[in-house]
Order: sequence, then C-alpha cells, then structure tokens
Amino acid sequence: MAYVSMGEAHRRITEYLNRFCDAVSYQDSSTLCRLLSFSSNSPPLLSLADALNLFQDASSSLIRQSDKFSEYGEILAPLFRSLQSYRVGNLVEAYLAFDKFANAFVQEFRNWESAWALEALHVVCYEIRVLAEKADHKELTCNGKSPEKLKAAGSLLMKVFGLLAAGKGPKRLGALYVTCQLFKTYFKLGTVNLCPSVIRSIETARIFDFEEFPRRDKVTYMYYTGRLEVFNENFLAADTKLSYALQYCNPKREGNIRMILKYLIPVKLSIGVIPKDDELLQNYNLHEYTKIVQALRKGDLRLLRHALQEHEDRFLRSGVYLVLEKLELQVYQRLMKKIYIIQKQSDPARAHQLKLEVIAKALRWLEMDMDLDEVECIMTILIHKNLVKGYLAHKSKVVVLSKQNPFPKLNGKPVGS
Repeated sequence: MAYVSMGEAHRRITEYLNRFCDAVSYQDSSTLCRLLSFSSNSPPLLSLADALNLFQDASSSLIRQSDKFSEYGEILAPLFRSLQSYRVGNLVEAYLAFDKFANAFVQEFRNWESAWALEALHVVCYEIRVLAEKADHKELTCNGKSPEKLKAAGSLLMKVFGLLAAGKGPKRLGALYVTCQLFKTYFKLGTVNLCPSVIRSIETARIFDFEEFPRRDKVTYMYYTGRLEVFNENFLAADTKLSYALQYCNPKREGNIRMILKYLIPVKLSIGVIPKDDELLQNYNLHEYTKIVQALRKGDLRLLRHALQEHEDRFLRSGVYLVLEKLELQVYQRLMKKIYIIQKQSDPARAHQLKLEVIAKALRWLEMDMDLDEVECIMTILIHKNLVKGYLAHKSKVVVLSKQNPFPKLNGKPVGS
C-alpha cells in the first residue's frame, strides 16, 4: 500500500462521492457499474480503499456534511465499510457490510420508476455472490468455521428475483440474469433441488417471453438447466438446452464453450451421436473424452473402463460419471456388430447366429473374463433395450439375430426409448 497523504485521501473519497451521486442523478448506469465492481480490483477502487483505511471512520462525516452526499448515506456508508474490509482481507466483514449496502440499494431501486440502474443491480448481485464465495472459502472454511455467507447471499438474490419478476417492462427482463446467479449459487452449495421453483417462475409464467431476454442470459440459463436435465437423465431435453447454449454462445468465449461441451458431449454420446474425429476434443482441451469416444467407435469395453478409471475424479466432480458408465451397453452393441461382420465374411449362412462362447472369447481377448451366464445376461439386456434385434436360444447358447437391421441405431434417442 503506497503512502497517501490526508489531503490526497480526502480528494479521492470526495471524488468517488461526487461520481456516485452524479451517476445516480444523471442515470448513468455504466459509470455506476464501474463504481460498484469490487471484484475487478480496478486501480481507482483500490486507491479509494487505501484512502478510506487512512480516514477510517472519518469518511462518514464527509458523507453527512453534504446534502448531496447524505441523501445516499444509507447506501454509501456500508459500501465504504465493505471496501475498507475487502482491501485489508477481512472478507467476512466485507461481505456483511456489502449485504447491508445491497439491501439498501435494492430498496432504492424499488423506488425508481425506470430500469435505468438494472445493469448496476446486476453488478450488485454478481458482487455479493462472489464476495460470499470468497468469505466462505478463504476465511470461514480455512478457520474451521461453517461456510454460511453464500447461502445468505442466495436469500438476497431470491429477493431481487422476486422484485424484478413482479416488475414491468425492462425491469422484468432483468430477472433472468438474477436467475442465473441463483443457479450458480445453488450449484456451488449443492442445493440444486432449489432450482426447479425458479425455473417454473421463468418457464410457466405468462409474463415472460423467453426470446425477449438478453442473449447472454439465455445462454447461461440454458447451460444450467441443461446440466439439471443431465443429472435427471433427461437426455433429449439436455441435448436441446445445451445445444442451444452452444449455438448462441459467443464464439470468442472458448472457456464457456468448453464448459458447455463438457456436458453436451456425454449427452450426445448417450443418444448415439459420436464425433466423426477428435478435432473438437483437441480444440477445446477435452482430452478426457478421447478414449471414451474411441471405445465407442471400436466396441472396446476395456478401453472404456480404463478411460473411466483414469479420469474418475474429474467425471465425478462434473457429475457425468454415471452417464458415461452407462455407455457400456453401446460398446457391447458395437462389439457384437464387429463379431457379426467377421462371421458374415467367414460363414455367411450362419452370420445371424452368434454363439455365446464366441462372444465370451472376444471379451476375454479384451481382458473381460465372463462366463456364459454373464454373457447371456448382457445379451438379454441388449435385446430388451432394443440395441440388438433378435432372440436368445437358451438351450443352444446362441443369439439369433434378425436378418433385417439387427443392430438398430439410436438416431438421437436414449437407449431403451
């Protein structure tokens, strides 16, 4: 922290107060956004924080001594306290003060007839979520205390959502951004069961026309609701939503595209859509899926299981491990098809009759040691799931395949649908 004289500190604080009040008076939303963006760590805000820490409580007197400043005293005083605490690393104190500021700002926004400060309100929602995460992770958890600030921030976000959803015109269109902040909060807390109530408010209420919302917010919304559909194994709905997010995502935001693909790829694989090459995986650094895709192409069960084991932690954290594990049935189908093609070349008359012993030998070659009863069980499941057309001749231990389309394609539908 560089040395700051009292005179310089006074100038910085007064300049900020003037800029804040002018931004409100002239409804300058962009300036107000910059003044409230703590997490940007912009030099002007950092220098203001240094000045506030030099003045300590004297900054409150600067607010009171001017009618222009005192009008917004309930907003500015906790905002200054939060910035002071944030600068010196007292994140819990910074959060508590910012929460008071946020509640006062929301009340002020409620009183403004127009939506001129909507973007600034969005900044407040973003900042309180980020600040709560930092307070929980960097201070409370590290000190062995219960992380509770993000949960509290979620309550404020819900309050803002209710305010915007009940508003009119442009104010109402700001609700989707807050919804996305709620999703981020709930996913972080592991309370995704709270998402459906918010989704119902957006998707079933007649007051909303989804296409009127900003594109940025629609992409984020579709990403999170798509993830929810993945967790619920509603793969067709997940495909629709994640594909929408990918289509309309800013192509320059490669990190965001990668996040979408991390869930869209398992969904596509689950409905039988396999990338033609590995270029997509390489371009977006999704190498963890390379061997899984290869296993599906080859019908190599050993490769699939090795890939799942190799990247188990990553897949579990993403919540897609069980989705990928269920690809085994498709791998079995492709293995069966390879055996069928080989037999058709060597003995065309008996190509549609696959002995369980032959299938068991192929699995042993892949280091999958199974007895005939286990192989028979797998074949029964494949037939039941419509991955194989035919029937099982139990006594002769043979799978009798249909002579027409014995291995149906999924054609973009989940297994068994």
